[in-house]
Amino acid sequence: MGLFSRLFRWGQSEAHSVMDKLENPVKMTEQGIRTLRKDLEHAIKDLAHVKALAIKSSKEATLKKQLANDYENKAMLLLKRGQSGVIETEEADRLASEALKKKEEVMAQALTATQNLQMQEDIVNKMEVSIKKMKAQVSSWETELGTLKARAKVANASQKLNQHLAKADSNGTIAMLERMKDRVAEHEALAESYGELAASATDIDDEIDRALEDQSGSAAASDALSDLKAKMALKK
Repeated sequence: MGLFSRLFRWGQSEAHSVMDKLENPVKMTEQGIRTLRKDLEHAIKDLAHVKALAIKSSKEATLKKQLANDYENKAMLLLKRGQSGVIETEEADRLASEALKKKEEVMAQALTATQNLQMQEDIVNKMEVSIKKMKAQVSSWETELGTLKARAKVANASQKLNQHLAKADSNGTIAMLERMKDRVAEHEALAESYGELAASATDIDDEIDRALEDQSGSAAASDALSDLKAKMALKK
């Protein structure tokens, strides 16, 4: 009885210990996954924003380059018109110079847009690598969380089983079984005793009957002997 009780208490304490060890990691992993998912959402939004800036920079660089070509073509056209006399030469030169200045300005803007595009593309590449790692981490943590939850279920089932066993012991179930065994053994012994008494009574009756049978048999044998002797005497 004491051994069973100690075993049940030991099993119960072990189950509690496992649950205590598992509970915090499960909660911590769940919290970590929630945090990482939020960070992942923010990172994806930031990535989309940077990609939008890169697209804008690319379009701006292309537009500025086209505008620079337009200014150069305008300057060439102005010079041609100056040479043909459509426009005075000095005015054509002045306007052509202004067009070339505009060209330089938009070329500088195109260069800036191109540099911004390169920087933004580098950021996009780095962010995509980081996001890929974050997704892999989320997947890894979710797998770990599934394992921890499965272990927690097993530990919980073990804990409940040990609780039921411990409760059964505390309620005296095992003690009642032992008492039932003793009671059954008493009844079996009593039945055996009655059986022996019944057998003893039967033996006595048999002895009595045998004694009576022996006496009647002896009397018959004596009568037979007397008859035989009488016959022998007559013959003499």
